[in-house]
Amino acid sequence: IGAEATESTIVEKMANASVIHLATHGLVDGIYYRGAIALAPEEPDHDGFLTSREILIGYAGPEKSLLKAKLVVLSACDTGRGEIKGEGVVGLSRSLIAAGVPSLVVSLWQVPDDDTAKLMTEFYTNIYTHKFDKAKAMREAMLSMLNDGDGNPDPKAWAAFTVIGEAR
Repeated sequence: IGAEATESTIVEKMANASVIHLATHGLVDGIYYRGAIALAPEEPDHDGFLTSREILIGYAGPEKSLLKAKLVVLSACDTGRGEIKGEGVVGLSRSLIAAGVPSLVVSLWQVPDDDTAKLMTEFYTNIYTHKFDKAKAMREAMLSMLNDGDGNPDPKAWAAFTVIGEAR
């Protein structure tokens, strides 16, 4: 949705979406050590970053309604990373699972835009046309990138993505 992809608009649309795909920039740094997604900036109340904490507070807190999405794809750099605590990685993926999302696709390192777009096109084709489960759809998309003359054979370009949660 381009310039309209503000934090408040995305949060509003996420509430009832069956599939959420965010293709943007992911942040894991000294400020957003638990992870954040960069969105279009708007007013002072919303800094343009949807953080793992905001997801927890907005959707997984007491008396909050869980997200309805069956799949969330965070097509951005480092979206599967976060702060490592004794109970595991605390980040965007954990927040989304706590918010009721059964399946996620996240990345473990920085990814190039063009190769990611190609990988995601293959992934969704495998799900909706070939009726593969999410794990097989991602595997086949990665194999396509590896073996296709038009794809990038360098695993750093496409192997960052992983399916977390339910594969079906």
